[in-house]
Amino acid sequence: MLILKQCFLNRDASRAFVSGNFTGDGLTDSLQGLSSMEVNSIVDWRKLYFEKYTFSGKLVGRFYDSQGNPTKYLKGVEMKAKRGAQLLEKHKSEEDKIPNCNSKWSQAEGGEVWCEAAAGYPRLVRRAGDIALTGQVSQRCACFREEELRRPGLVLYQGCDYLSTSCKVKE
Repeated sequence: MLILKQCFLNRDASRAFVSGNFTGDGLTDSLQGLSSMEVNSIVDWRKLYFEKYTFSGKLVGRFYDSQGNPTKYLKGVEMKAKRGAQLLEKHKSEEDKIPNCNSKWSQAEGGEVWCEAAAGYPRLVRRAGDIALTGQVSQRCACFREEELRRPGLVLYQGCDYLSTSCKVKE
């Protein structure tokens, strides 16, 4: 732990908190290229830090000027973080409208996803907000009613019957 603390002595290495890179280029205060969700994580961490630890000053640099005042850059970061929080809330709200599949996995039997009969049929669906939130696209299993199955972007599990409420999965 001492080595990790030394990485942060007399420097702002904010990027390392989301990148996990605690060496070389990762130990920088530059947040350029990070998604709004990643920036939001850093701002949330900063709030926690101010609540949990004794305040001892501000590091002059990208975020604070020599008088300890926030710079334009910090204000821009806070705005981007706010957008990230709003996108996260919208993303969560949209996902809450479509029920998740049930799932199980065992080494002996592999994986299975299923929907209760009333909930519908399991399909992979893109997480619409992921590019804005994390910069990547991912999918999740969700349950759709029969009349929704022609919706664009839904993916039937390989080897699964079109109207099956349960599907075996390889991974």
